[in-house]
Amino acid sequence: MKTCALIPTYNNVSTIRDVVSRTLAYLPVIVVADGSSDGTLEVVQGMSDANLTIVSYPVNRGKGYALKQGFLKAKELGYTHVVTLDADGQHYPEDLPLFLEANRRNPGALIIGKRQGLEKMVRSKGSKFANAFSNFWFCVQTWIPLADTQTGYRLYPLHSLPALSLIPSRYEAELALLVLSAWRGVPLVNQEVRVYYPSAEERVSHFRPLPDFGRISVLNVILCTLALVYGWPRTLLRGLFRFLKTWVILLSYLLVMALLVVPCVFLYLKCGKVTEKKKDKLHDMIYRIIRMATSFLGFFGNPFSVSRRTEEDFSRPAVIICNHQSQLDLLAMLSLTPKLVILTADWVQHNPLYGFIIRAADFLPASKGLDTIAPRLQELVDKGYSVVVFPESTRSTEGRIGRFHQGAFYLSERLGIDILPVLLYGPGKALPKHGRIIRSWPIRTVVDPRISRQELLQYGDNYKAQASSLRKYYQSRYSEIADQIEQKRV
Repeated sequence: MKTCALIPTYNNVSTIRDVVSRTLAYLPVIVVADGSSDGTLEVVQGMSDANLTIVSYPVNRGKGYALKQGFLKAKELGYTHVVTLDADGQHYPEDLPLFLEANRRNPGALIIGKRQGLEKMVRSKGSKFANAFSNFWFCVQTWIPLADTQTGYRLYPLHSLPALSLIPSRYEAELALLVLSAWRGVPLVNQEVRVYYPSAEERVSHFRPLPDFGRISVLNVILCTLALVYGWPRTLLRGLFRFLKTWVILLSYLLVMALLVVPCVFLYLKCGKVTEKKKDKLHDMIYRIIRMATSFLGFFGNPFSVSRRTEEDFSRPAVIICNHQSQLDLLAMLSLTPKLVILTADWVQHNPLYGFIIRAADFLPASKGLDTIAPRLQELVDKGYSVVVFPESTRSTEGRIGRFHQGAFYLSERLGIDILPVLLYGPGKALPKHGRIIRSWPIRTVVDPRISRQELLQYGDNYKAQASSLRKYYQSRYSEIADQIEQKRV
């Protein structure tokens, strides 16, 4: 992602240099000098740094206006994401990597910096009331509970911002940005951050209780009215569409499996002896059915695609290792080639609907132990089949790459075949672990270059070291792929 930091400032001469210099250690910075009259602009102009951009105007227009000018400048400079933080020193620029990591795990989301220990801080009654007041009305307007709607430490995806003409120009702008983004369906994600509250004598605040509370109250009246006629109906329709989409896909799957696939495969296997040639044709049938299933999902907003960094055609057997995020992972893998066998869990083997197909296709249970199933795997490899292993063993969450187990590397040595890395991006976004609703999200399968037995020694001289090194490789590559795909989506 091309991300910058945005720091709106009004009369923060004592803190602005420190905040900007610390932020520049992590990201390029846009400073919007909102009509400062205490020398703040001169301090920033005296900081010579190629990654510092200054926007200024002579008259104070309010934080909302400053944010809008900063967003426009960021778009003009080609940035896709903006992290906003205050110029008074309350926010720690050292927490910026937390936002970048949260963005990788939740692409397209608005990341909200939830201030740690806020309830224990010594704050004015007005500040405590303002936060509680804002949290309550935000929940009413969006049906989303948030613990800290008043924080200015946020990461905004610029392509998902609401129309800037709808955003007020003063203090209440940040609440409006949250509400309008929620109504548009932008995911809101909390990220805990530190906060520094100086003593009352040192604290610089431009909050004016009477006029600012008045504007917030007027804004909440407007937003509650809009929630009735726009926000709530749109949220309901969006949820209803996702629910219906999921049920249409699920019922279609059950009907096709129960009425077409299972009976046809059953008759095919029962008519005559089950030979190796018949099993090969069964694999081809599974491949074609899966290809049709992925096309069907693409029609509903989950397009499957494959990219290769090499001329891989799966003609040579390999141990294919793949990250594991979702129940959709199997569809992505089985749509690559018919010459695959997958090590599965016991519940898959004994599934009452399709378990007999899994067993007939020699998708072997990993629970039996690699030494037990290795002879049959060797026979399949000799026939040109590759073996798919999910080295994490279980589905990970939030796009993380979990700890790799050593079994895949043992099999590579035992069977005398290469390691073939395959990375999946998107299944965990479309149908995450523990998820019940399918979201529209592209699913990309990336086939990386093979790693020969000799090359594998460069990753470590034992299975444990190889598993650890390949996990780091997957973490790095997954971040690259996520950034590339999200850049195109923007």
